[in-house]
Amino acid sequence: QVQLVEAGGGLVQPGGSRRLACAASGFTLDDYTIGWLRQAPGKEREGVSCITNSDELRRYAESVKGRFTISRDNAKNTVYLHMHNLKPAYTAVYYCAAGGWYASGWGIWDLYAYWGQGTQVTVSS
Repeated sequence: QVQLVEAGGGLVQPGGSRRLACAASGFTLDDYTIGWLRQAPGKEREGVSCITNSDELRRYAESVKGRFTISRDNAKNTVYLHMHNLKPAYTAVYYCAAGGWYASGWGIWDLYAYWGQGTQVTVSS
């Protein structure tokens, strides 16, 4: 059974850090491009970051460049999103997704084949 499970969300203070994990079962993450997308209250989903298979390419939304880093641990079949210097505007449900590589579409939800259930990240004092 193909499954993606996110973990690591929670409440964090502005300026703090958090690491999200996306663990896969039923397939090998390194065979896919893995994306992180988020949806804030009242807003549409948006792409945050992605990493292609074999780590050839990484992409970040302009709003998180310099603050977020995406990485992969193939031994654990897990992709991580390292988030630093968090802002309240980053409060959202964060989802990971697996699919093919689309240079101009990596942030589009419907272009992925598998999705996790999401993990809530709340940035607040």
